[in-house]
Amino acid sequence: MRSSRVEEERLLRALYANHSRHLLAYVQRMVGGDRQRAEDIVQETLLRAWQNAADLTVEGARPWLFTVARRLVVDSERRRRSRPVDMPESMDAKPSTPDELDAALDACLLADALAALSPAHRQVLVEGFYGGRTTREIAELLSIPNGTVRSRMFYALQALRLALAERGVHSP
Repeated sequence: MRSSRVEEERLLRALYANHSRHLLAYVQRMVGGDRQRAEDIVQETLLRAWQNAADLTVEGARPWLFTVARRLVVDSERRRRSRPVDMPESMDAKPSTPDELDAALDACLLADALAALSPAHRQVLVEGFYGGRTTREIAELLSIPNGTVRSRMFYALQALRLALAERGVHSP
């Protein structure tokens, strides 16, 4: 059943109020800090939310919004690649294959999700996974008990899964 225009407007205003700031920050990181491009993508994302208003709720829309925004960024990047602009070779630092683009977008998505964690949780994950340290080494580095590191690691991974799910990433 199609919702009324007033309900759609309320939904869109609520989506904007509740999600636009986080969505803009997420998209801006994905597009290399280009605020104008990020704003355009967020606007298009909200337009699509308005077009699908009958299927959305304010509380449940966040994963949908982030997924739509991510896909719009990917599509935008593909369009830009299909119409190359003459650029100096020194600016050829952008990913050049779809796999590299996906890896770059995944890295942005993961960085955004990590930023949503508490500093203590983020620190044990970064030290463990990126620093290659054992829980015992992390405990010594942070001057906390090994059991605390294990507990933080467990809860940090749960929080990271939730943060990724909010951004539209679901495990197989």
